[in-house]
Amino acid sequence: MAALDLLSLNTATVRDAWTLEQCIEGCQRHGVTAIAPWRDRLQEMGVERAARAIRGAGLDVSGLCRGGMFPAQEAQGRRAAVDDNLRAIDEAASIGAACLVMVCGGLPAGSRDLPQARDMVRDGLASILDHARAAGVRIALEPLHPMTCADRSVLSTLGQALDLCDELGPGLGVAIDVYHVWWDPQVSAQIARAGDRIFAFHTCDWRVPTRDLVFDRAMPGDGVIDIAALRHQVQAAGYAGRLEMEILSTDWWARDPNEVLAICKARHEAFC
Repeated sequence: MAALDLLSLNTATVRDAWTLEQCIEGCQRHGVTAIAPWRDRLQEMGVERAARAIRGAGLDVSGLCRGGMFPAQEAQGRRAAVDDNLRAIDEAASIGAACLVMVCGGLPAGSRDLPQARDMVRDGLASILDHARAAGVRIALEPLHPMTCADRSVLSTLGQALDLCDELGPGLGVAIDVYHVWWDPQVSAQIARAGDRIFAFHTCDWRVPTRDLVFDRAMPGDGVIDIAALRHQVQAAGYAGRLEMEILSTDWWARDPNEVLAICKARHEAFC
């Protein structure tokens, strides 16, 4: 099973209880050596202050969550999304993030035109890639489960994400979240296809029955995903980065964050 020094804490796991500063301190106390902040908490703390604190704590940054959300009905909205993603790239560079994770966005309000929304994602990514390359920031496309296609991501499979990587070129890769890809009958072939374009790997589990489309993730070992098998596949494809635990769960948010981190460590070592 996975060694503890591979674990990274995605701060969404304790998002309702801890600020980013508290997350940094908590990682130090619990011996977790990497962190993946979300942008709202990063901006709340201040990017430069957070960068200093992360460096001072000796933490690696496995990723910054999140960019994306490109589709919009009006050109002004699409331009605003591009501008926000350019800022996200600068933030990722400031904190030394291994990648900027992209949740690309769903259908614009009132739209039923799925191909057009996917075109907007492609065009938005094309607009930011030169800036990302110049900043040395890798862009990681995270396909999301099809149940979120309408409101969160029109990229539903690893294959779709890799098609964009093929089209748009260097600096673009994928973030593989087991919650979103475990069901895909092509996942093993697509992981092998991804190769060195795997920039992030996120762990959690799929509860049965699932009670919420977004905020009911389970701790590894409490669901049906063979996390270790997927981890072995990404490592065989060449991924040598962190195993980032991201538990979006109203149940886990209600618990003491120190307890949550202790359980994260134990489940990471046992199931990831």
